[in-house]
Amino acid sequence: MDKSQCFFAVDLGATSGRTIAGFIEDGKVKLEELTRFPNNLIETGGHFYWDIYALYFEIIKGLKLVARRGLSVGSIGIDTWGVDFVFVGGDGALLRNPVAYRDPYTFGAMEDYFANAVPKDEVYKATGIQFMNFNSLFQLYAMRRGGNSALGNAEKILFVPDALSWMLTGEAVCEYTIASTSQLLNPVTKDLDGRLLASVGLERGMFGKLVMPGHKIGVLTEEVQKMTGLGPVPVIAVAGHDTASAVAAVPAKDEHFAYLSSGTWSLMGIETKEPIINELSYERNFTNEGGVEGTTRFLKNICGMWLLERCRKEWGDDAPADYGTLLGEAMKTTPFQSLINPDDEVFANPADMRRAIRDYCARTGQHVPEGYAETCRCIFESLALRYRQVAGYLKEMASFPIDTLHIIGGGSLNDYLNQFTANATGLTVLAGPQECTALGNIMLQAKAAGLVDGIFDMRRIIADSVTLKRFEPQDKEQWDEAFARFEQIAK
Repeated sequence: MDKSQCFFAVDLGATSGRTIAGFIEDGKVKLEELTRFPNNLIETGGHFYWDIYALYFEIIKGLKLVARRGLSVGSIGIDTWGVDFVFVGGDGALLRNPVAYRDPYTFGAMEDYFANAVPKDEVYKATGIQFMNFNSLFQLYAMRRGGNSALGNAEKILFVPDALSWMLTGEAVCEYTIASTSQLLNPVTKDLDGRLLASVGLERGMFGKLVMPGHKIGVLTEEVQKMTGLGPVPVIAVAGHDTASAVAAVPAKDEHFAYLSSGTWSLMGIETKEPIINELSYERNFTNEGGVEGTTRFLKNICGMWLLERCRKEWGDDAPADYGTLLGEAMKTTPFQSLINPDDEVFANPADMRRAIRDYCARTGQHVPEGYAETCRCIFESLALRYRQVAGYLKEMASFPIDTLHIIGGGSLNDYLNQFTANATGLTVLAGPQECTALGNIMLQAKAAGLVDGIFDMRRIIADSVTLKRFEPQDKEQWDEAFARFEQIAK
């Protein structure tokens, strides 16, 4: 590959976005951030929207930059958050900005849907997706129930990464991994479910052709070529869901691993050849989302660093601003004084997170944490024990032994929590890379270009390109005792 040639990745999160150039040289992948920009929620008319035009503008700006620098763009790939979508009218125009999943218009819609459309257990059997009120199925139901005029006049429905690819190419597709977040896709048939579509008054033809990661959607339109100064660059359907791109970048050597995508939320799961949909997965609310090469990401959402982020905001100047100092102070306190279930509903969005933690500990007859250091230690130990619980569920339901836990994302930099996680789960923990989503996006473009053979070739190149940190389990007896207490408290 010419060293002046790059793959152009667009990585859009719910608060910010980036454009990134990826280069593959000498069997390694290198990333260069080109632009970074906010992704702002727009509140108007009693609803919250994403600004799809602003995101498109930022993509064009990034493409202009690489053209000015004289880089040859091999292809373009876009990944975003899940579930949200755009309506397109018969004349090819967007029918207003997409409603954001954070909009409260879906509150109560899920329960209403189960009562009046399709029963809950039948929805899970058809999709294997965990229940969250903002899933696309319930958004569409709420819109239909409310007489949404954009839905009423829509000819096409495109998930956000597919909508942006359509704006660049004029070609409409429905990429598998992003579609799998909607609770409209059947992971066995690997297509949208006809009964669920009919339940919200939709037809399969309103969605683009279902394609797998690595599919060439089309090339830049003449309009975009003229704006950017680029030629007919291919746009590739990467793993459009950012978590799917992140998991594609897990630097694993074989299939016997679990992953923990660690950030504000923690997503813990395994990669399987077939979905796992049974009474146990339904009872434990596990999800089956689309992965690369036809795999399934069998995982569970866990409340992650949200707990500490909220506490730090509430502490303000009463706690060290430096993260390392805060963690160091926490590690000086007595271990296992106070434990919480991080996924208890009282921690979802309390008015005061510090008080919520203290009240929980008092209610369960434990030491009430005093100050930032004890609270921080309580959060870390409790997260690690919750990871052990979920890892136990995964071991029970997996068809293969799990001997390694790969921690990816921003949380992979937290050495204290990584060691606690190894101690609690009894698994070898390999931490890194932090930039997993962008790496997965880039490597899937490289795969489409024929530069890599498959998922484990991708992962080998990533493993050779980054430095992983290893954590081995310690203090087994102490953590076993703590876990027994945790299970009692969590009940």
